[in-house]
Amino acid sequence: MANAAAVVEGVVNFSNVTEHDVYNGQSTGAYTLTITMSEDDADVLADQGVKIKDYQGNKQRKFKSKYEIKRFDADGNAYIGEIPFNSKVRLQYKLGPAHPVHGVPAYLEKVKVLEEAEMTENDSPDF
Repeated sequence: MANAAAVVEGVVNFSNVTEHDVYNGQSTGAYTLTITMSEDDADVLADQGVKIKDYQGNKQRKFKSKYEIKRFDADGNAYIGEIPFNSKVRLQYKLGPAHPVHGVPAYLEKVKVLEEAEMTENDSPDF
């Protein structure tokens, strides 16, 4: 089961798929995508040992990869650039070996942007 690819859908909270994520001013060396997902999808992941964060009543998970993430638009064409906040996406991920403290890691493989959110100036992470 640990190597089977699986999919989950959600809404983008944080997208770092074109550049490595930065934590406390340091590169993490990984690409990441944090999504909010349905209770049902969160339960499926939790049943597999993946830890889910509860943020303001919403179920969130950060998916990571050390490798470049393949990105596609709704039609299956290559998607260029960062995925805007609030976009609806489908992720393909693989589970890694369980960790006694952090649970089962979920490694991001591919992203399909189902509905791209319009990014306004107020939504821009650059300020």
